[in-house]
Amino acid sequence: MKLASLFASLAATLAFAAGTAAAAEEAKAAPKADPAKGATVAAVCQACHTADGSRGAPANPIIQGQHPEYLAKQLADFKSGKRNNAVMKGMATPLSDDDMKNVAAFYAGKQAKPGFAKNKDTVLLGEKIYRGGILERNIPACAGCHSPDGAGIPSQYPRLGGQHGDYTEAQLVAFRSGARGNAPTMVTVASRMNDVEIKAVSDYIAGLR
Repeated sequence: MKLASLFASLAATLAFAAGTAAAAEEAKAAPKADPAKGATVAAVCQACHTADGSRGAPANPIIQGQHPEYLAKQLADFKSGKRNNAVMKGMATPLSDDDMKNVAAFYAGKQAKPGFAKNKDTVLLGEKIYRGGILERNIPACAGCHSPDGAGIPSQYPRLGGQHGDYTEAQLVAFRSGARGNAPTMVTVASRMNDVEIKAVSDYIAGLR
């Protein structure tokens, strides 16, 4: 019995060691994102997102300084059709997974420039929603997921601070209508918001820094 037990223990130890070695080898083999290669891919993105993803047209998102995991996921969603946008599907479809990671790393490495709110009459309402939500309608505070300064949480929630108010508003409206469905939590949250609330919080977010 002792000998059998010894063999069993030895077998378990060897299996664990093999599994650990395999995991380490897999992690070692996974290529790291290359911002330099991403810059080459990003050359076709400049028309809409500017050379460094900064403050271009309000209809297009600022992707400068955005979390790379989030950018790569959005590109994958555009490619698969999970997020519907004809222009971005055309741009994302030729990209490989490595291309997406590289271009995401390129834009993530840029310093995000500050924005500002435009409507002083709705700042207090926007701040209330962002920081405290609307409890009576189960609308959570945006800060809970996107952080008090809008920096977001890497690999989980995108950076919002400084984003074009027009773009944020358009995305909340799309979530509310179901036109954008690749973030179920946001579909639920936006479905409980009216136009005034969406506009106010979008404008407030533009000034976060």
